[in-house]
Amino acid sequence: MPFQRSARRGSTYLPDSTAMLNSRKWFDRMQPQTLQIATWLLYINGFFALADLLDGGGVLSYFRYRYTFGFVLGLLVVAAHVAGPFLMANERRVGWQLSVAAAAAPIVMNFIAYSQIGASWRLRIIGSSLISFAFDVAVLALLLHTQSREHQRIWYH
Repeated sequence: MPFQRSARRGSTYLPDSTAMLNSRKWFDRMQPQTLQIATWLLYINGFFALADLLDGGGVLSYFRYRYTFGFVLGLLVVAAHVAGPFLMANERRVGWQLSVAAAAAPIVMNFIAYSQIGASWRLRIIGSSLISFAFDVAVLALLLHTQSREHQRIWYH
């Protein structure tokens, strides 16, 4: 019995879970402000990551054209930007962990891509856009903020 239907429509019990995932809950207004802002920024960054992957011109398209697994890696990054905040809205600790990984992915991928082409240390750390780097660091800082960490430690399961 892998899945059981619940009495509420649109909800499914997952194996060995103590709570339901609500497929209609994409944002939790009861979270601290740091997690609320991080949730919206992750959704927005996920949209732009998808545009970068498909349209080209950024780090995800660099990985797409350079490596055979690049497109799959890009899809995983985009999926992490969507699944992380969705699971956080449904009070799952794995959602917070996935969101931290999604927020760190652009910084790590920028460093790898610019290191491979032998760019300067400034480009390796910041990348080609200071504004994009600032947003990436802001999302990571919001997720790793003391208030966010305490909330996920106490309330998430």
